[in-house]
Amino acid sequence: MEIGHHGVSDSVAFGSRRSGILLSVYVLAIFLGALLMFWSEMLIGKIVLPLLGGTPMVWTTCMVYFQALLLAGYAYAHWTMRIGLRRQIFLYLAVIALSFPLLPINVDTEHLKLLDTDPRILLIVSLSLGIGVPFFILSVAGPMLQAWFAHSRHPDAANPYFLYAASNAGSLIGLLGFPVLAEPQLNLMQQSGVWSWVYAAFAGLILLAALMVRESSVPAVVPKAEVFPATHPRTSDRVRWTLLAFAPSSLLLGLTTLITTDIAAVPLIWMLPLAAYLISFMIVFARRPLFPHWAVLILHPITVLPPLFFWYWEISGQTYLMFGLHFVAFFMTALVCHGELARRRPDPRHLTEFYLFLSLGGMLGGFFNLVVAPLIFSRILEYPLAMVLALALRPLPEQTDQRNRRLDLFVPVGWLGILLAVLVFHREEIIPQEVEVIVILSLLMGQFAIVAQKRTVRFSLMAGGLVIANLIVPPYDEKTVFAERNFFGVLRVVDDESNSVRKIYHGTTLHGAQHTDSRRLSPVSYYSEDGPVGQIFGMVEIDRADAAVGVVGLGAGSIACHARKGQRVTFFEIDSAVTRVASDPKYFTFFRDCPAKADVVLGDGRLMLAKAPVNSLNLIVFDAFSSDAIPVHFLTREAFALYRTRLKEGGIMLFHISSRYLDLTRVLAPLSESAGLKAYVNNYQPPLNGISEEIMDADWVVVVPPGPIAEIFDMDEKWTRLKVGPNMPEWTDSFSNLLSIIR
Repeated sequence: MEIGHHGVSDSVAFGSRRSGILLSVYVLAIFLGALLMFWSEMLIGKIVLPLLGGTPMVWTTCMVYFQALLLAGYAYAHWTMRIGLRRQIFLYLAVIALSFPLLPINVDTEHLKLLDTDPRILLIVSLSLGIGVPFFILSVAGPMLQAWFAHSRHPDAANPYFLYAASNAGSLIGLLGFPVLAEPQLNLMQQSGVWSWVYAAFAGLILLAALMVRESSVPAVVPKAEVFPATHPRTSDRVRWTLLAFAPSSLLLGLTTLITTDIAAVPLIWMLPLAAYLISFMIVFARRPLFPHWAVLILHPITVLPPLFFWYWEISGQTYLMFGLHFVAFFMTALVCHGELARRRPDPRHLTEFYLFLSLGGMLGGFFNLVVAPLIFSRILEYPLAMVLALALRPLPEQTDQRNRRLDLFVPVGWLGILLAVLVFHREEIIPQEVEVIVILSLLMGQFAIVAQKRTVRFSLMAGGLVIANLIVPPYDEKTVFAERNFFGVLRVVDDESNSVRKIYHGTTLHGAQHTDSRRLSPVSYYSEDGPVGQIFGMVEIDRADAAVGVVGLGAGSIACHARKGQRVTFFEIDSAVTRVASDPKYFTFFRDCPAKADVVLGDGRLMLAKAPVNSLNLIVFDAFSSDAIPVHFLTREAFALYRTRLKEGGIMLFHISSRYLDLTRVLAPLSESAGLKAYVNNYQPPLNGISEEIMDADWVVVVPPGPIAEIFDMDEKWTRLKVGPNMPEWTDSFSNLLSIIR
């Protein structure tokens, strides 16, 4: 497309009032488009969860699908610039018009019931039919509207990049608004209806923006204050744009995984890094950035070395301090990378190409973390690697000499040698358990950063030395006998030799344990014989010789030892690694030595229970809520209706709810009452003497039908009847409110 110039008189004639209206239309259209995209991702993801279960396949497929569609939208915006502005406008408006018959957005459940087809293919087909076209249209809006704005007569038209801040502001509001505003007030179908009305408003703004831009077909004169590269983007420019977008995208997901796996699985904590990621875009692409880029470049290295030093350390009791160190480092790194993108943005003639490669880098970063990293790394190694990559992308010094180039290699080698020596000979002295030790080491790392930060290659190699040193000499006593990482996270089996106990962890959450001495068949941790689980298994209906028990969540398999010979225990476990470990006598022997017959059905617990015979179970135990990342689709009215059909008359449901951050009694009380059942909670605390110290505090809720069994719990002072209180609505497959149950 040929590019011309406006005269100054044209800009003046355009009028300040008209300029304000035009700018408002474009800002609001871009804002709504981004808001609707984020909203639709979370809305559709929640719709498919009860249909396909909480497997990583569902989340990974959704994430990759939406990222690919976003990239396709950016590519469409770039390539249609070649057909001319007017044709592009008419084509985009036509596509928007064709999308309205597809509203409201939803997922066709019939496609998801074709069980003889690969579920990933079914999910992609259903997503495409339900949200594909509207999401594609929304993904096009950001870069295309900025390109249109560059062809308007607005005084700021020559530098439309500041509008990208409006896009990220919309994404941020969509991110925060879903759990805070939409989810507590509206069910999924109501949200879909409101979403459609907002989409209609967005379409109206697009039409108005198109009518406004038709007044001119060429961009305005670039003000002297704005400096863009005069040349056409080179291959090196495109590669650098991609890498500068890749690093913070990968770092975002890596940090989220690290926090929820190794620091604390706090509900909704993933929103904080994502919010910081979006805010960094808003800051650097604003017309007047809040922080000057040169200042961020100076402060950035000081914040990076401490979390890189501690990323592999198992530090207990300092959750908020460690999260703070990692969060600040991530935010500063995002500011640096995105600031470099803003500094290197091309002339507006190449705007859509710039955003295309930015989107490509973001998608590759997400794909690397979601798909590649779990297959090739046993630890969260993608997090420090992305941090080191971001350091390597910092601006290089303008001048260098042969001596400095040699030092750029020799200094990091010497640094690595010092680190290895310290970890080998003084590891015990520096293992940080106190705040003071962590702060002192962080300050020392910051001093090293100040010295080396001006040499990009040297500093990034020194940062890589921290990662290598921790991998060669782990900074803690390694007692792990098994470790595997998959899409569910990091699974570890650890020996506690001082107490003769072997434990199984998923991230930081204990999922089971077994004594390694003569007590090996006595269940420990949350499942002791003197606790709620032992009591329930000893009740009349469960104590029958032919009783059948279903358990959602396997752990070490210790619940199997509560059943007697002749009884059958079926575990429903979603993670194949847990199944392999629990059934291997090399790690745990409950399956081999317990008298009851135990087997495992691999898959999502709710979906597998739906395939179980009707009226086949005396007891269903739900042990899938202690990790604080709860499967919401297990706690809905529809799920309870399913459970009741699988239980025999007088059957019992038992829920393990020992969550550190969530009060699940607020969910189970209304669900039980609505189903005509009674629920009781037991906040078990083991006696101080006479029981193994590996017996842990545990919260259990039992749900029983009215009658003789319920009377037993009414008379037992260890159990307290759950009652529905104010602001405790019943959860359904289309409505839940996680914020309402956070402690």
